[in-house]
Order: sequence, then C-alpha cells, then structure tokens
Amino acid sequence: MKKIAILGKPNVGKSSLFNRLARQRIAITSDVSGTTRDTNKKLIALEGNIIELYDTGGLDESTTLFRKIKEMSLSAAQNADIVLYVVDGKLIPQDDDKKIFRSLCKSNQRCFLGVNKIDNDKQKQLAYDFHSFGTKEIYFISVSHNRGIAKLTQLILTHLDLTPHVDTSNDEDILEAIHSYESYEESEEHEEYESLSTHPDLLSSPSQENNTTINVGIIGRVNVGKSSLLNALTGKERSVVSQIAGTTIDPVDELIEVNGKKICFVDTAGIRRRGKIEGIEKYALDRTSKVLENSHIALLVLDVSTTFVELDEKITSLASKNALGIIIILNKWDIRIDEYANILSELKRKFRFLEYAPVLTVSAKNHRHIEEIKEKILEVYKHFSCRIPTSILNENIAQALKRHPLPSDHGKIVKIYYATQYETCPPKIALAMNRPKALHFSYKRYLTNFMREKFGFIGTPIIFVSRGKTQKDAKK
Repeated sequence: MKKIAILGKPNVGKSSLFNRLARQRIAITSDVSGTTRDTNKKLIALEGNIIELYDTGGLDESTTLFRKIKEMSLSAAQNADIVLYVVDGKLIPQDDDKKIFRSLCKSNQRCFLGVNKIDNDKQKQLAYDFHSFGTKEIYFISVSHNRGIAKLTQLILTHLDLTPHVDTSNDEDILEAIHSYESYEESEEHEEYESLSTHPDLLSSPSQENNTTINVGIIGRVNVGKSSLLNALTGKERSVVSQIAGTTIDPVDELIEVNGKKICFVDTAGIRRRGKIEGIEKYALDRTSKVLENSHIALLVLDVSTTFVELDEKITSLASKNALGIIIILNKWDIRIDEYANILSELKRKFRFLEYAPVLTVSAKNHRHIEEIKEKILEVYKHFSCRIPTSILNENIAQALKRHPLPSDHGKIVKIYYATQYETCPPKIALAMNRPKALHFSYKRYLTNFMREKFGFIGTPIIFVSRGKTQKDAKK
C-alpha cells in the first residue's frame, strides 16, 4: 500500500492538510504549537485509491518532549513513498526548514515542498522565495481556502503511478471505498472462533462478527502509562512517552495480529478532573469518547505506584456507558505501593461493580505480562461476541427462576415466558414477560450473576431487556 507522510514544523498546517486530504475532521487542529504529538495515520481514498496517510508531530527541538516527537516524525518519513514537507508561506524561508528538507530529499526520492497559507495570487508572487529550497517539486497551497489541493492531489497520484477512478465530489463514495478495502483486508485468512472450552454449550458469534477487527481502547488518568503500554503491546515506539501530563492528544492507533485475529489498539488522551482540563485537552476528551463508541474492549489502566483515586472510578463509567468489555491493568507493578493482597483488596472495595473484569499486574516498562494482555483480550472477546442457543438459554433462565422466583408486583404474579438473545457485542437478552415493567433492577442483577456462574462472560457486560409478550403486556 502507498504511504504519504506530512512533515513540517509546528503550526504550519500539517493537521489541517491531513484532514483536507482525508476529507474528515480526524486530527485536532489549533493555534497551540505542538498540538499534534503522536503520528496519526489513516486509510483514506484519494480519488478512489486507498493509501495510508500520516500526520506527524511538529519538527522542533526546544524541549525534550518535542525532540522525541521530531524523532518519531522523521521515522515515519523513512517508510513513506512520498513526503509532503509543509512550510508557512507567510514567513520568509527558514534555514532550519531548508536543512531538514534537503536531508529528507537525500533519504527519500519523492519529497515535495508544500508552501501553505498562500490565500491569493499576490501572496503567491511573494512566496517564490521558497525556490531557494532547491527543488522543482514545490506547490503553493492554502488548506483553509482549499486552494491548490486538487492540483497537489493529481501530482501525488501521478508520482505514485495511480489513476483516479472515483468521483471525489461524493463523500459516500470515499467512505464506501475505504470500507470495502478494510472489509477485504479483514476477511483474509481468518479462522472461525471455536466454542469456549470451559463452557461447551456457549457458542461463538456468527462468522461475520468473527472476522471483525477487535477494537481496544486504552483508557485511564494522565500519566498512568497508557502510551508506554501501547508501545509495549505493539512492539513499536508508536506513541510519544513523556513525564509531562497530557502528552497524548490525538488518539493513536496501531493494528497487530495475535493468533490469526486482528487487534486494533487505540491510546486515548489521559483524563483529568473537569476543573483541571487545559486548552486543547477538551478536544482530546471528545476524541476519546468517539473512540470508545467504536470499541469492543477497554483496557482500564490504573497506576499502582500510588493509591487509587475517585477519578479512577469515574473513568470506568466510560466503559459502562458504551457497554464495552473491560480488562483492568494494574500498571507500574515494578514500583507498586503495596503488596498484591492489599492492592487487590482495595481494588475490590473501590471497583466492586467490576468484579467480573479480569485483572492483570503489568509493567509496561519491563514488559511484564504484556503477552498475557493479548491472550486475555482474545478470551474476553470470545465472551463479548458469544451467542447462547435459545433452548440452552431458556433452560438456564428456568433454573434461575426455580432457585429464586420472581417477586410479585403489588400482589400480582410476574412471569417470564421465554428468553432469547437478540444481539452480541455485548450479549443482549430479551425476556418476554406478562408484566415487563415489574422486573426490578435487583432481579436483573441476580440473572446477570447467574449467567456468569453458568457461562463465565469474563469481562463482559450482559444486558437484559424486559418486553411484553403482546402489545397489551408491553404497556403494563
């Protein structure tokens, strides 16, 4: 697949160009220098041709953090078929830009210079000073005014030997092209999930769900080690790691394959208390919420080098809100604050509502139990995507009713006629009843615990929905 990397110093419009080419508002853009810190990549359709587009952090060496960002950005350029080096056309050519650009040209034969913020022809005349960069591949553009973008796109396709074959005026065509590519890629060489060995009666989900990439969101407070965990899981320096709180802004994703299954990890921005959210972090929180809407499983990362706080508990609501599978990661185990038994006791006390979630002690720094996380994700996803045959489901509901009968509703008998699982990811079970509104949440909790006892449902929420057997029943 062809790859294009967008490079340049901070605040020259790299993320805006990334969004313009992708025709989606993916990367966060702002006037704050250093908004983009991690390399953001996205499959896009450029006039019908699927390519991988990289938005990189600004090339700056003013701080240790920015030096790390620069190193990662230059690394992305090494693997690209085309490098788009973007400069600010409203400024005179900078010597450090020339030095970086010429260095990139030596290592990459296809390095283009994009002079951004050229909003009109008068400004274009002044921008000809940028020929001092010593390249013929110079393009004057204005991302904000969509000026010169079409020409730049055509020249990119020409240099990549690609032919336009989709009408780019239609966003639906672009999205369909990407979806078709991803569906094709995900369908290759996938085996069906086998039934859970510990519960042979519990069937895995249909084949169309088996072939889905497992989306895993990494959530937690700032500085609990989410970016380090992503790097350890993927075996790459995919996310910038720093002691500076709030380093990750844009969600950073990376796809790996484990036992023939594809897992897409997304490192999200660290979450603070509402009163301590600063500047561009408010955009990061919005991105985090959107990532979790499309996730299957959340890795809740907790820092055991310090005590658990109230915010840790509140963050778990993000997983519950989106009905995600969940795995608790006790990170920084190499510098834990207490012994295992005491930490686990405190965890159970404060996170009692997550008793069904598996717990792993991890050190992202020392790679402790990193492989176990991958195996646990596959295990949780089997439960998350499983479907129980209706006959077996009703047998177990009958057992639950026998063990603990339904309480009456103001003296009137409440009945469950039958149950059926109507959805997976997560499992959703409909209960046909004579008085659906009489099903108390405490009895739903009892049914949930009973099903966990019988089938496991490790790390998986179970949703019970009461429905009337007839239209008349539904109103009761």
